[in-house]
Amino acid sequence: MFRVLALAVAVAATTSIAGAQATGTYKSTVKPASKTSTAKRRSVMKKAERQAALQREAKIPEATARATALAEVPNGTVKSSELEREKGKLIYSYDISVPGKTGIEEIAVNAIDGSVVSREHETPKMEKKEAAKEAKEKKAK
Repeated sequence: MFRVLALAVAVAATTSIAGAQATGTYKSTVKPASKTSTAKRRSVMKKAERQAALQREAKIPEATARATALAEVPNGTVKSSELEREKGKLIYSYDISVPGKTGIEEIAVNAIDGSVVSREHETPKMEKKEAAKEAKEKKAK
């Protein structure tokens, strides 16, 4: 009986101390969510869900596809990568820069069988054009 009473007193004391600590008048630094931040959050979540679905479909691990792409471009460095569906095929797309060369090599590796689907050199001008096109497509969605 004494143990139960002691436990009840300890819980009450802890609760009152925690309550007293939380009663300070602090100005909140958290901004309320705006419509645009909520929309961005949904967009990011949808993209993550799409990426997760694509990753479940892929039969080849990303590390294997990356090694295949780098084997195509000796001395290259991966600048960006993406798992996407292009022309009906599920591919890993890699932008690889090469020291001493302008632009990038874009290598597409099939995410189902690991084969190289395409290899294309993009000049800086072509990269800008592609980025503008992708931005326009995102805005339309």
